[in-house]
Amino acid sequence: MGLGILQDKYLDDQVPGTTRYFDDPERPQYAQDGVTTLKCDTSGPVPIILIPQPSDDPNDPLNWPLWKRDLITFILSLTAIFATCLGPILAANTLTLTFDFAKPFTKIAELTGWYLFGVGIAAFFFVPTGRIWGKRHLFVGGCVLLILTAAWGGRARKHFDSMIAARVFQGVATAPFESLVNAAVGDLYCVHQRGIRMAFTNLAVFGGAFFTPILVGKITHVMGWWWTFYFVAIFSALCLPAIFFFCPETAYRRDQALNLDFGAGETQVEKISVPQKSTNIVVNDPETAGASSSNPPSTPPENKHIPPAATLSQRLALFNGRKTDESYWKLLLRPLPLFFHPAFLWACFIQGLMIGWTVFIGVILAQFFMSTPLWWGEVKTGYAYSAAFAGAIVGFIIAGVMSDWSAQRMTKWNNGVYEPEFRIVLVIPMMILGCAGLYGWGITVDGLMHETYHYTVPLAFFGMQVAGMVIGAVASSLYIVDAYRDLAIEGFTIMIVFKNILSFGLTFSAFEWLVTLGTKATRLFIIVGSIQVVVCLTSIPMYIYGKRLRSYWHRNDWLAKLGVR
Repeated sequence: MGLGILQDKYLDDQVPGTTRYFDDPERPQYAQDGVTTLKCDTSGPVPIILIPQPSDDPNDPLNWPLWKRDLITFILSLTAIFATCLGPILAANTLTLTFDFAKPFTKIAELTGWYLFGVGIAAFFFVPTGRIWGKRHLFVGGCVLLILTAAWGGRARKHFDSMIAARVFQGVATAPFESLVNAAVGDLYCVHQRGIRMAFTNLAVFGGAFFTPILVGKITHVMGWWWTFYFVAIFSALCLPAIFFFCPETAYRRDQALNLDFGAGETQVEKISVPQKSTNIVVNDPETAGASSSNPPSTPPENKHIPPAATLSQRLALFNGRKTDESYWKLLLRPLPLFFHPAFLWACFIQGLMIGWTVFIGVILAQFFMSTPLWWGEVKTGYAYSAAFAGAIVGFIIAGVMSDWSAQRMTKWNNGVYEPEFRIVLVIPMMILGCAGLYGWGITVDGLMHETYHYTVPLAFFGMQVAGMVIGAVASSLYIVDAYRDLAIEGFTIMIVFKNILSFGLTFSAFEWLVTLGTKATRLFIIVGSIQVVVCLTSIPMYIYGKRLRSYWHRNDWLAKLGVR
């Protein structure tokens, strides 16, 4: 056993994911003496091998100037903020909308659920579409639909059924940005350039949602709740020309020999076939890292054909050819069997349940803060989400610091052998913060009704729960990427579908559960917190048996047996 992980008797250390490099190949690979035929970034003191290797095609996104790729990332992230902010946009307005629509509190809360339902269902269909035909048409179409449906939400005042439909389609509009912006980062950058960009896009997609209610309460108080939707439509309309003119297709059909990150790290670098006439390719300009005009490692100079740079009309086209020959229906159905795979099911519960509890708290928060004894209005209720936003930032910091540090330290203790299961250790701070937040929120929010606790106490526990949610999301995502790299896209798809459909169900049950338990959050969240503790404890067998499970899956490809590979 290596640090408690059961070894595999069939493949030993050849189990996919197990490597002599820490987190290889999602870490910089430094060029050593003798490895002189791979393209490198020489902007730093030590050359870094570019993974994946850029082709010689000027239309390869890895050959674009770094400032252009960063501009694309910024535009997509900014639009993602406006898209994902639609999720909690009604959180501070729940009581106001009960009067405007003349509907019970529970019906207004369900509007958030319908939005999540739209995101979950649409993501399931959009991800395979993006893999086959690229992402540009989804980003442009999603932004157009975002404008229309946000304006629709503002116009749906007094028409509750129309608002339900608007919320579903707002979720559909959000799906491309929630599910594909991070994938676009993988298209645009080599692995050693992705870290800070991936952190930025994750903060935009997830962190922006917690900041929304802080502004919404003030806007509602001054201008009316419908203007919160109109502002989303206005700012999304400003993003549309930026996406259309400055965000070309990021998906690129690259020779598999250049995708070193799908190989076996050190072995792949050593074994890559390089023709004798090929030249050493390096990059000296940090502003154009990835660009080159020499031969790719796997293509002899005499046989190469370098396409011309795309024209303006070609760059603006919504489609520019298939990115894979795989069947749409196979790609669509491939994620479904993974719901029965223990590792992916574990990731869904670790990430999805905590996100679901966050939505749950957001749905019932107004019930406690807008009634006796506080009687807060929309503005103060919106400001209450400052604690959740702060918790999200704290969670990102803890996950960012601990994820690499803990894995590096455990790799050292394990005699230099890295196991993806080292990522599961992050569940420990998740469990401490997240479960304490759930228990603490339930106990102290009830105390508000009797003025036993100051309002900052339950909000602090809400922030802790959100911090735990973020850490859990990072832990599960990193584990799936490292342990099942070839199925990472399918894994993220089922995690998105699971957490949105679960959250959809929770919004329909939140108030009924409170009423059943006598409007006592303490009883309810003791149950909720205990469920989360049990889910976190499943990480122990996942850690111990994870390597054997990886070996079994590698030796028995059930996706191929089911005809979806």
